[in-house]
Amino acid sequence: MSTEQHTTEVIGIVGTGLMGRGIAQIAAQGGIEVILYDIRPGGAEEARAAVVSTFEMLASKGKLTSERAEAAAARLSVAVELTELKSCSIVVEAVVEKLEVKGELFRQLEAVVSEQCILATNTSSLSVTAIAAKCARPARVAGFHFFSPVPLMKVVEVIAGPLTQQVVVDRLIGIANRMGHTPVRASDTPGFIVNHAGRGYVTEALRLLGESIAPHAEIDRILRLGAGFRMGPFELLDLTGLDVSQPAMEAIYEQFYQEPRFRPSPIARQRLAAGLLGRKTQRGFYRYENGQKEETSTPAVPPREDFPVWLDAGQSRENPAVAELLKKLGASLDNGERPGDTSLCLVLPIGRDVTTCAAAADLDPTRTVGLDPLFLTGCRTLMTNPLTSNKYRDAAHALLASDSVPVAVIHDSAGFVSQRVIATIVNIGCDIAQQGIATPEDIDRSVTLGLGYPFGPLAMGDRLGAQLVLRILDEMHDFYGDPRYRPSPWLKRRALLDVSLLTPDN
Repeated sequence: MSTEQHTTEVIGIVGTGLMGRGIAQIAAQGGIEVILYDIRPGGAEEARAAVVSTFEMLASKGKLTSERAEAAAARLSVAVELTELKSCSIVVEAVVEKLEVKGELFRQLEAVVSEQCILATNTSSLSVTAIAAKCARPARVAGFHFFSPVPLMKVVEVIAGPLTQQVVVDRLIGIANRMGHTPVRASDTPGFIVNHAGRGYVTEALRLLGESIAPHAEIDRILRLGAGFRMGPFELLDLTGLDVSQPAMEAIYEQFYQEPRFRPSPIARQRLAAGLLGRKTQRGFYRYENGQKEETSTPAVPPREDFPVWLDAGQSRENPAVAELLKKLGASLDNGERPGDTSLCLVLPIGRDVTTCAAAADLDPTRTVGLDPLFLTGCRTLMTNPLTSNKYRDAAHALLASDSVPVAVIHDSAGFVSQRVIATIVNIGCDIAQQGIATPEDIDRSVTLGLGYPFGPLAMGDRLGAQLVLRILDEMHDFYGDPRYRPSPWLKRRALLDVSLLTPDN
């Protein structure tokens, strides 16, 4: 393909459903001529009318001038036959997610468009390489993966297969910029960047639920209030719909030859079979009425009953913020080398559970409670072992909630909730970098824009510290014996070198 710069692009969009319309909208707003085509008679004309109506609405709200709205609408035209796309310099398909359908469409397009025309697929789950293999000229085929709703989700993955020419990627990068979106480069790998990186959040939350660590609403509360995620994982699954999320989880797991890091949960499959899809069926992990989530109650804070609080001296030195918090809350501190006979034994596990900590220090398990020392604002997490007495559990709860910061009380878990989920997200992000699927910067950029995480996975790891994330994973791997938690080489090396996880290889 020629390296000639195309300053005047004409984009054909095949498939005018929600995604196709969104792509058409941002392309026309970006000053690009758009030709809409749909196999359904009248479908393209309906789509054009809908997009024009959107421009008019934006103008009425002052988000577009009337002149710009009219100019964008004028850039939209409709093709009745596929042959009318012959003038296009790029064709983006947004049809059904079936390899044979996309492959057949591209074969037909090759007989219509010029040799210089790029064929781009908006697939979210299929292999760009497999689609390109159906074409006589696979070098001009690339992925151009937008997220829904397209006008609001300001990121697009530009995916190169093994045979995709660099000029194709560069031109799509330029087109994305003209559309007002942030392009990120990715190699053709299952899930690309965003869907690949997003596996850790929901699959680890499902694993926590499967171990009966806490109810789904409590897991959501911990991750929203304590770890800063915009939505809890179960709220997210309900929003997306299990009919979309579960097949995607299973597909990525199988496409990576059953890589344990992506292992789905039988809980989600059972709920899918039961039709508990989420918002679209009014029942998922939560119930919905008129589109509104039914609020779930949180356990009441018990009456305060003070016991002396014993904190191991070594843990106190390692986590000075905890000792300061206890003083601020008015706790009576037991400073003995060993806990007194009635003292609440507070342990601060990193990647471990309370049982392991109590056994290692020879503490009375009935008086031992764990506190997550890494997340003390927004929401604090307390953890009991199987023998913790209700009296000491409630005393710890009342003490830690006495300044009105929410407290969640969970069952024993190596790594609490936030430690587990964040370490899993960071580890997967590190492995995406290790595999060279995308640059560290593009990994973080795409995840923050595409998933709405408070930070990208690598920056998230930097905030905790690579060495601390490695410690959490090593402890979880040791406890569970599950290769799901084996640390990525990318993480190990940067932890040993004490450098940022965003540090690229030279």
